[in-house]
Formats: sequence, structure tokens, C-alpha cells
Amino acid sequence: MSARLRVCSPGLVVLLLSTAVLYLWNLGASGWANTFYAAAVQAGSSNATAMLFGSSDAANAITVDKTPAALWVMDVSARVFGFSPWSMLVPQALMGVAAVGVLYAAVRRAAGPGAALLAGWILALTPVAALMFRFNNPDALLVLMLVLGAYCTQRACEKDASRWWLVAAGVAVGVGFLAKMLQALLVLPAFALAYLVAGPSTLRRRVLDLGLAAGAVVVSAGWYIALVELWPADARPYIGGSQHNSILELTVGYNGFGRLTGNETGGLGNLNHDVGWGRLFGFSMGADIGWLLPAALVCTVAGLVLTRSAPRTDPTRAALILWGGWLAVTAVVFSYMNGIVHPYYTVALAPAIAASVGIGATLLWRSRRDPRAVSAMAATVMVTVLLAAQLLSREADWLPWLRIVIVTAGVGAAALILANSRLGPRASRAVAAVALLCCLAAPAAYTVVTAATPHSGAIPSVGPARTGGFGFPGGGLLSSPTPRPDLTRVLAADADQFTWAAAVVGSNNAAGYQLAIDAPVMAIGGFNGTDPSPTLAQFVDDVAAGRIHYFVSGRLMTMGRAPASGSQESVAIRDWVATNFVAETVDGTVIYDLTESQPAHSSGQ
Repeated sequence: MSARLRVCSPGLVVLLLSTAVLYLWNLGASGWANTFYAAAVQAGSSNATAMLFGSSDAANAITVDKTPAALWVMDVSARVFGFSPWSMLVPQALMGVAAVGVLYAAVRRAAGPGAALLAGWILALTPVAALMFRFNNPDALLVLMLVLGAYCTQRACEKDASRWWLVAAGVAVGVGFLAKMLQALLVLPAFALAYLVAGPSTLRRRVLDLGLAAGAVVVSAGWYIALVELWPADARPYIGGSQHNSILELTVGYNGFGRLTGNETGGLGNLNHDVGWGRLFGFSMGADIGWLLPAALVCTVAGLVLTRSAPRTDPTRAALILWGGWLAVTAVVFSYMNGIVHPYYTVALAPAIAASVGIGATLLWRSRRDPRAVSAMAATVMVTVLLAAQLLSREADWLPWLRIVIVTAGVGAAALILANSRLGPRASRAVAAVALLCCLAAPAAYTVVTAATPHSGAIPSVGPARTGGFGFPGGGLLSSPTPRPDLTRVLAADADQFTWAAAVVGSNNAAGYQLAIDAPVMAIGGFNGTDPSPTLAQFVDDVAAGRIHYFVSGRLMTMGRAPASGSQESVAIRDWVATNFVAETVDGTVIYDLTESQPAHSSGQ
């Protein structure tokens, strides 16, 4: 009982309650958030097949372009509480609170409760964390599973620990794979290195244990890949994001090595002009994650230096290897990947940054009588506040006084840290508190305003509300249309008489109409409109069989650039409909009633 009470300390309670308020407050303001995933939750909450495969619609035309574990969590909530923005988003927020709690538990075992509280607050107050734990993308489940895997790996490194902790870590990473595929595997080198260095058994046993853990990853992730591959293709939806209806192709190609090389068949071309080490501090990602990144690197290196003489199995050094390795590998991949990469992906760095700073800063503070440790602390504070001022300057009209305050107070605190040997204990602690507040003030302010701002679309952004990004008003590649009342009424009429009430090119276009009319809408071509699903021949057959009521004309998915790679079936379908059916404009949107008359000829046969 006493151990449990120590774990549930007042500091932890305040941390978790504060995180819950931050992530749950006014959560419904974002509405359906990312309608691409919201439509899939709507489908999965009413159809078991759609839930199993992650279909975009309840009639199971095509899946989302990810494995669906994150959707399963939201599907279950929607089935229990009814489908609504709250039932969809609350599980995401609770997973964020859980991630903070598990991170606290992991860091506490390695460096004590003070380091754990610092790490927990840093994670909770990271802008991109507040963004994604209040949103319905797969990243919330991914991050929770990776933090849980790190905790289990740390437990496996402890004296007399069971190898089953390492197996549990493998299972957690496998579940993370089912949320966001190969991105989950980026932590494995760090997990393996930490256990190989600090595991409690012989080297041979440690290697065998790592093999067992690797098997756990394969089994916990691979069962679903095998299930989809072995399931008859005509009895399941098309696998979105692939060109050959294959989840293996999706895993290795579009969501795998294609993200590294930029060779993503079915993608929309390479928009990356910031490839390199500066990306994480640049205009696209800096405000999401860059605030404490230099501090994390300094704290990791300093922590490893300070523990260099510790026994091989030292838990603090093992934790630094684990979290620092996670940070290094993921940061390098995000910085240099040439394929599709969005700023919010950086939420995967947040736990590693938080843990590295929490552990490393605590070690430096304990060694504050050493001039080298003091110099490292002062330099870290100086770099952090100057970087914060630079990041804040990108929103020059937002809280301009904050830059002045944190730089002035932060530089002063850094100078006093250098004079630490001349300060008394109380003064020293006061200076440390001021320095810490200056380092956290900017990201905390950005986090609060991020949580207070409603977000929607496929690429949400942190910070004060602003326009921009890749969305298009009224519907397009990365935003969804919101049909006006007359169009909604027309599309919803007799919807239960058809397999699909309507069809439109692109999943985001389809999601907007589907959420409005609460009936299946076929997403022709999947997310980008470049998947060969359905083919023109299949679409013609569906029309002839009376399965589709309307075709809605929407923006095609090339974003004004050269035609994308992948299938052009969606273009052929659009042209066939325009040639053979009569256009009607409702509320400014062109639609075609596919039941009014059968076409005189069919180029799809």
C-alpha cells in the first residue's frame, strides 16, 4: 500500500488532472476533426466488416490508407456511446493522459519522482502533443503504445527482471504498428541497444531475449497483415493507398520505404523543400516540436557522460540510451525523409524529448558542484530561450511581450547558474525554478492556445488560429465539403434504397457528404483519387445494377500540379459520367442522377 501511495503522489495527481483538463476541455469544438477518419469511424460504428478493415464507408468500397487499430478504439467508443465528435475524440484525449502517466512511471524508475514530474509536464505541454491528443488521427494510439513499450523495456533492463517484460514491449510496438505501420518500428534500435547494453543476464541470453521480443513484434503486428492478405479480395473492401489491393504493398510501399525515398506510387508528388537537419526547427515543424530539442540532445549527452562509470546495468544510463536513441533515430528519419511527411508526425518525438530532458536535467542538477555540469545547464537554458524567442517571432503579433520576458529572465538565470557556487541553497533553487519556467513558458503558451483553437482537416497546425495549409474551401484534397441544406436533402433522399447514396472522387470529398447525410458515399480512388478502385468497368456495373444514386462532381486531387502517379481510373469515371448523364446544379455543386436514364453506351465494358 505504501508503494502505491508513493506512486500516486500529489504531484502526479496534479499532473494527470491538469493534462486531462487541457486535453478534454471544449473538445467538441473541433467537430469531426479529420473527416477522413471520422467517416471511417462512422462506418465502423455501424458495420462489423467496415470496423475490421477500416473502411471509409459502411458499404465497404475502400479502406483508409492505414491499418485500423486506432479506428477500433474510436469505433468501440462510438458503439457504446453513439457516434458523435465527443465519443470519437475523448478516447484520443484519454490516451494522451495515459501516455503522460506511463512516461512518468518510466522516468521515475530511472531517475526519481522529480525527473518524472518534469518529463510528464514537458510531454503534456508540447504543442504537437496537445494537437494530436485532441484529434482523431492514428498518432494518439501510436504514441501511447511506444511509451508503453519503452516502459516495458526499462523494466526488462532491471535486476532480476523477467524476459516477459521485453516480450510485452514487442507486443506494444506491434500494436503501434497496427496504428501507423512502419513508423512504429523506428524505436526498435533504441529498445534493442538499451537491453543489449543493460539487460541483467548474460550476453547470449540478452541476444536470445531480443529475438523473442522481435518475434512478439512480428506476431502482434503480422496477424492482421496475414488476415487481410488471406481474406478473399471480393469479400472485403479494397485496400486504400495500394495499387494492387494489397496491404503488404501498402505497408512496404506507400506507407513504408516510399516515405523515405519519395517514390510513392499513387502520391501527389514531392512537396519537400526542407529536407535536412534544419527541418525540425523550420517553419513547417519548429513550432510543433523544436522548442526543447537542443535541450534534449544536451541533456542526453551530459547524462551519458555523468553515468559513464556506472555499472553496466545502471537503470539511469539504460533509460538515457533508450530515450536518447529513440530521439536520435526518429529525428534523423523525420529530417531526411523525402516522401510524404507532415508536421504533426513529430508527436512521436515528444516522449523522447520529455524523458531525455527530465533525466538529463536531473543528473546535471545533482552534479551542480561540478563546473562542467553548471556550464552545460547554463548553455542549455541560453539556447532554449533564444530558440523559443525565434520560434515565437514567427507569430509576431501573438503575445509579443512573451519573447522579451523569457529572453531577459532566461539569460539572467543562465548567468546566475554559472555563479551557482556563490549562491545559497534557497537562491540556487530559486534560480533553477526561474530558468525552468523560462524554458517551458513558450511551449506551454503555444500548447494552451493550440488546445483552445478548433482544428479540422487532414493537416492540423499548432499555435494561434490561422488559415493556410493544403486544404481547399468547399472540398478538395485535404479538406472536406460541407454540403448546404438543399444538396444534403437531395443526396439523403431514398439513400436506404441504394448501396451508396453517392459517389465522388477522393476520400475527403466523400467523407464530407457521408457525414452530412449519414449514408455510405463511395470514395472513388481513395484518399488521393489515384487508387484503381473502382475501375471504370466496376463502376459501370454498379451503376447498371442500381447500387449508386448520385455522382457528385468534386475537385480532383492534383492540387494544380502535374498529374499524380498511380491509377487514372477516377478521371475515366468522371469523364464517363459527364458524357452519359445529365448534370444538375444544386447549391452550387454539380451532381448527376445515375438512375434517371441508363447510358446509351458504355466505354467501361
